[in-house]
Amino acid sequence: MDYPGNLFVVAAPSGAGKSSLVKALQELDSRVQPSVSHTTRAPRGQEKHGREYFFISEPEFDAMVGQNAFVEWAHVHGYRYGTSKRAIEERMAQGADVILEIDVQGAAQIKKVFANAVLIFILPPSWEELQSRLQRRGEDSPEVIETRLKNAAVEMAHARGFDFVIINELFERALFDIKTIVHAQRLKFAAQHRARADVFAALNITL
Repeated sequence: MDYPGNLFVVAAPSGAGKSSLVKALQELDSRVQPSVSHTTRAPRGQEKHGREYFFISEPEFDAMVGQNAFVEWAHVHGYRYGTSKRAIEERMAQGADVILEIDVQGAAQIKKVFANAVLIFILPPSWEELQSRLQRRGEDSPEVIETRLKNAAVEMAHARGFDFVIINELFERALFDIKTIVHAQRLKFAAQHRARADVFAALNITL
């Protein structure tokens, strides 16, 4: 089904700056709203239940899988993450532009369900910078950082399947890039037709 709102799916290897970019975008553009995912991992830092994620137990996650409540779910770094289809549809139906932070597996699954989804991949400028960012974050042990770097090589190989790629070398430039993608998508014929169907109908313009 077509909705007046757009769906943006952002993926990146851990440490590329995905979450910071999405947060900054939402602060600048109130029409961009998050779809909060469910996860079996524990909260990190200042994360709160229902804001960054819905933190649930393994049995609770199993129950949602059994109810087909997720449009996608996957194992990432030893934990499970899932995206509620209903939550996305409700926000898009209200005209909001929904943005998802997700892994590459989930992005591919989302595209199968929501054909109009815009896939955006965030790349670091170099391996050295990616490793430095993970270390500066101070949240993971050296062993976990090594695992994340190995996973990053696999994840970045999927960038070619995305609609847009942003290299997050300078944060301000990367933020400008993602804002540009969002604005350009809103101006596409099909997106405008979904969002302002009344105008197109009044002007007798059809798809």
